[in-house]
Amino acid sequence: MKVLVTGSAGFIAGYVVQELLDHGHEVVGIDDLSKYGPVEKSYDAHPRYTFVRGDAKDVALMKELVADCDQVLAGAAMIGGISYFHTHAYDLLAENERIIAATFDAAIWAHRERRLQKVNVLSSSMVFEAATEFPTPEGAERTSPPPMSTYGFQKLACEYYAQGAREQYGLPSTVIRPFNCVGVGERRALTDVEIMSGNVALAMSHVVPDLVQKVARGQDPLHILGGGEQVRHYTYGGDLARGIRLCMEHPAALNEDFNLSTPVGHTVLELAAAIWARFHPGEPLRWVSDRPFKYDVQRRVPSTEKARRLLGFEATTPLEAILDEVVPWVTEQLRLGTI
Repeated sequence: MKVLVTGSAGFIAGYVVQELLDHGHEVVGIDDLSKYGPVEKSYDAHPRYTFVRGDAKDVALMKELVADCDQVLAGAAMIGGISYFHTHAYDLLAENERIIAATFDAAIWAHRERRLQKVNVLSSSMVFEAATEFPTPEGAERTSPPPMSTYGFQKLACEYYAQGAREQYGLPSTVIRPFNCVGVGERRALTDVEIMSGNVALAMSHVVPDLVQKVARGQDPLHILGGGEQVRHYTYGGDLARGIRLCMEHPAALNEDFNLSTPVGHTVLELAAAIWARFHPGEPLRWVSDRPFKYDVQRRVPSTEKARRLLGFEATTPLEAILDEVVPWVTEQLRLGTI
């Protein structure tokens, strides 16, 4: 299978491209490198990988790239941590609409005129920002109140693009919702705005690397947004990549949507204690509460039953194993000055 991956230089895409190549697929990646700048990937020289530096909003270029592809993974988007949602509230809506519209314009053409079989939409758990049902199943994005942030709302709109293209043009699709991806390879974005958290300036606003950064730099007591009772399901990037690949390969995924996540949740305080213990073994966590951001959702708890039942997918990497990999990597990136 030949796949066009938009936003191929992104964090999750880094795991996905490697996963696809490892399973024999051919990948064409497109990215304008506007988030991180040029980033070296382990597969840059892989014989089945082609990278194109370009704008996913360029419909003519997208048609050229998708013309001989079997599937598209629509991953390109402006995206960042929680502070990013406030700093770029309009751009997250407007720019991401332009990207997804161009992607679907090219895909509809390629499905009609060439050999494209399916579009895979990389959505987000943020579509469930206002959910009241926990664990939150697929379908709740249509019955819950609309997302509060412009990013969550636009990601929900991406899912409607898939619906519209299927209803009007017969374009098959799969909607994929990753939950709280954690792994290595994410760096300081060029457009991120530094936010002070106690005596440490943050630039990523993702909870795991930010907590590691603060503890590694000696912050004591540790500053935590809000009361620390926010629940998240921290899912390893390698597990998510496997789930995304299954969504692309498995016939049961056709015209379906899937939550991809570990079934195990942790509070922010539990996460903070696990990170703290790696730097201060035997010492109790000392922490203070900072004022939370507006879109700091208190519970994001997915149902993972559908992906397990239809795809045989389970995210199996526990939090401790994730931290075994991520904590040393973030610590080294701090030394190098990349985050």
